[in-house]
Amino acid sequence: MALKHRIPVSLRMNWKPVAASGVFLAVCAGVFGTGTIRPYVTSTASASGDTVVTDLKGSAELFDPSAAHEVKLTFTDAAYEDMLTEYFKSGEKNYVEADLVIDGMTIPSVGVRLKGNSTLGSLTWNGKAREGGRGPGGGRPPEGFQPPEGFEPPEGFEPPEGFEPPEGFEPPEGFEPPGGGEMPRGGGFAGMGRVSLKAEEPENLPWLISFDEFVEGRRYQGHSQIAVRPTSMGSPTLLKESLAISMVGASGEPSQGYAYSAFSVNGRSSGPRLLVEYLDEGYAEELGDGVLYKSLATSTFTYKGEDQTSYTDDYKQINAKGEQDLQPVIDLVKWVEQSSGEEFAAGLAAKLDVESFARYLALQNMLLNFDDMAGPGRNYYLWYDLTTKKFKVITWDLNLAFSGDANAGPDDAMSMGGLGRGGQAPADQVQQPGGQDAAPGQTRQRPGGGGGMRMGHKLKDRFLETPAFKTIYEEQYRKLYQELLAGGKATTLLDQAAASYGANQGADAPEAQKEVTTLRETLTTRTKALGEDFAK
Repeated sequence: MALKHRIPVSLRMNWKPVAASGVFLAVCAGVFGTGTIRPYVTSTASASGDTVVTDLKGSAELFDPSAAHEVKLTFTDAAYEDMLTEYFKSGEKNYVEADLVIDGMTIPSVGVRLKGNSTLGSLTWNGKAREGGRGPGGGRPPEGFQPPEGFEPPEGFEPPEGFEPPEGFEPPEGFEPPGGGEMPRGGGFAGMGRVSLKAEEPENLPWLISFDEFVEGRRYQGHSQIAVRPTSMGSPTLLKESLAISMVGASGEPSQGYAYSAFSVNGRSSGPRLLVEYLDEGYAEELGDGVLYKSLATSTFTYKGEDQTSYTDDYKQINAKGEQDLQPVIDLVKWVEQSSGEEFAAGLAAKLDVESFARYLALQNMLLNFDDMAGPGRNYYLWYDLTTKKFKVITWDLNLAFSGDANAGPDDAMSMGGLGRGGQAPADQVQQPGGQDAAPGQTRQRPGGGGGMRMGHKLKDRFLETPAFKTIYEEQYRKLYQELLAGGKATTLLDQAAASYGANQGADAPEAQKEVTTLRETLTTRTKALGEDFAK
């Protein structure tokens, strides 16, 4: 069955070198009323085997970016405090039972919880951050780690309120914090364009809304969950992310629906928030007959044997639970890791949609997204088609798109410190922090090649290192360049995203115009730079 392509309608990251070095270290370590429900329809069993009892129609299409929307959440202070207490104690993100009003329709007893890992690194409650809350290892870099030689964050960095460098971080000699103050608290991706998040301001937090957490089998317009994205220090309107989502959809690859919405929690309103379709059971159903797997931030894409419980930190199965399992993913990981160069070149097309994967990789580069499947967040999904027995890699989480050097070329590596035209060194020629050799399939940016560190992914790296697949990548990149950049499609999508934001109550028109101007410049530069590459 053919995949259903969604074509729905991003963080001017300003850095100052010294504070950014601390942020860089933290990122390396770290790797969401009352009334009557309107009529509903019933559905048959889903692909996951879970029965859909109710599928609420609502009063308007949720992910229609051309319309204004309104989302209101209400829950008790006691329940919220209990949720916060558990999160700050253990890191567990428990659901709170809440009433939801969405585009005028009241839906009682939805579940809401905080969403994100590194995103929540700057969250404070009563002025205090969660102990060890800056990702794995409490935000500490590997022993002996130093930022790569030549690391230069983009011009204009202002450390975010709430940022705290990792323990042991020593700023360069002569550094004076902005304004003469102390380095502020926080961590994780706080410095990667995030605002400081406060528990006292729930209207600004990242939320995941679940329609079936407390009412079994309930969906809203086919969705069991939707995500409410947090605002960003460098992109308060999140136009970078919505533009990137739109460009993925326009490429013909599976994307997510999005829309902006007025948003409030317990009567406290924020500016328009970005609602993003979550890749849930309903999403999997629309993809066709297959199984959807989410890569976790702790995923290593390393073969750990045949015991499926060994991969609980690597992948989460989204649908078809009890009917399918993780074995196809394990088989893929093992084969990619152990196959010879000749076997990889000859056999990959039988296991992976190579043209789709080439488009995926080209899009991540075109969108200047360092936090893709090879980035610190390991942000991607795997779709396994039960008919073709092939995998497809699906884009996920584009909040850091358009955050690098717009002059970068198709062969330049994305990195945390930006990216440049320095290329990559082979894994056996570069050392990891602390003097450790890079693992097979991993690459590191050469010193001076734009700075920063690229985490690497065996599948991605081997694909681009194989001449036949590199040729497919270049062919797909040229097609995307003509369709999205040279043809002006991206500019049209940007205008649509800006109109979507501006249609909602509380929109900041001057800020939106500022971001539109910046993104237009980025697209212009990107078009020129890539055009020169393809003309060679």
